[in-house]
Amino acid sequence: MGLIEKQTLTLMIHIKRTEMVEKAKNRGLTHPEVVACSQELDVLLNRYQKIA
Repeated sequence: MGLIEKQTLTLMIHIKRTEMVEKAKNRGLTHPEVVACSQELDVLLNRYQKIA
């Protein structure tokens, strides 16, 4: 995986994490939207771990 792709994935992780934190502040940790966002973040983090 190239540097650009790795940087893009890193940015996507940052954005998704920020989105999840904001939703958790407004809706609570167990809200379905927060859980879904957390699962999406897990997928991104797993992809990153495979290339790191």
